[in-house]
Amino acid sequence: MKKIGVEEGLKNVSDYLRSQGYSVQDLSPSIENNSSKLNGLDAIVTSDLNTNMLGFFDPETKIPVINASGMTAEDVKREIDEKSANLNK
Repeated sequence: MKKIGVEEGLKNVSDYLRSQGYSVQDLSPSIENNSSKLNGLDAIVTSDLNTNMLGFFDPETKIPVINASGMTAEDVKREIDEKSANLNK
């Protein structure tokens, strides 16, 4: 089961991913509050307002970070699946 971190405020995405069998970890906008939650995540979903909330824009980071701005929950799931597939190649 994929573990996805979803920024608070994206409840529709969290609910949809849970309904699709994903394990969802709710993330706050604060880096300090999330540090213990990040281990083992397969992807992180943020909103456009806070795309760097996690400080995760580092070329060494293997975890896909998805900006959900303008996307439906279905679009976010598709993006997670595509990016995860590319990491496993």
